[in-house]
Amino acid sequence: MEENKIQKYHSAEECPITATIDVIGGKWKPPIIWLLLKGSMRFGELHKTIPTMALKVLSRTLKELEADGIIDRKAYPEIPPRVEYSLSQKGKSLRQIMTLMSEWSLEHIMTVADVSEKN
Repeated sequence: MEENKIQKYHSAEECPITATIDVIGGKWKPPIIWLLLKGSMRFGELHKTIPTMALKVLSRTLKELEADGIIDRKAYPEIPPRVEYSLSQKGKSLRQIMTLMSEWSLEHIMTVADVSEKN
């Protein structure tokens, strides 16, 4: 980024990182985005992959991500109803930053032992 673009921000409220965190931050949005980087998933699949997340919270988080244009929701006219979630083009553009954050975390926060213990 050019130096003059960085210098034009004078307060924390003007920080562009804050705007990004408002959209993809929180406890559950990053793991959902991370999972959807691998491909589409149904609501039940997401819940099974994140079992500690309440169904109501999952539903609300998916609605927020959809409203922000990060994910696409596709409902199939079937009985029983089937809904799939996938990353939108905007969501797919997060791949690089999500990968970099993952790598940073593995290098500076989590150890190989920490990751192995959770699996």
